[in-house]
Amino acid sequence: MNSDTDQPKQQANASDHLANERTFLAWIRTSIALMGFGFVVVKFSLFVKQISFALGEKAAIVSKGFSSAIGVILVAVGAILAVLAYLQYRRTEQQLLHKVYRPSNLLSFVLTLGMVLISGLLIWYLLPGLR
Repeated sequence: MNSDTDQPKQQANASDHLANERTFLAWIRTSIALMGFGFVVVKFSLFVKQISFALGEKAAIVSKGFSSAIGVILVAVGAILAVLAYLQYRRTEQQLLHKVYRPSNLLSFVLTLGMVLISGLLIWYLLPGLR
């Protein structure tokens, strides 16, 4: 009685599942941080506009109108990251259950590329000599 049907199926290792959950929660924290940073960028932009209007310096702020767009982009990237993190979590969970785990670097690559692009946009925005 040494056939595959007679042997009990091996249970997935609990530590692997817990590690998957920790990784998912780390991605969610990163997502929340990005959304929070985007919110701060948008609110800071509004604050600077209000201060400049109060001081009568309308022309100085009109030329710098990208911070709201950058903040909204950061919030959107954070939301997209949360969805991608959940999809990756579920994919890894299924692979662990079926004992066929294949690592993927797609989520890390997408986040890194997005952050490099947003960082470049912020640098371009903050350095007046580049425009």
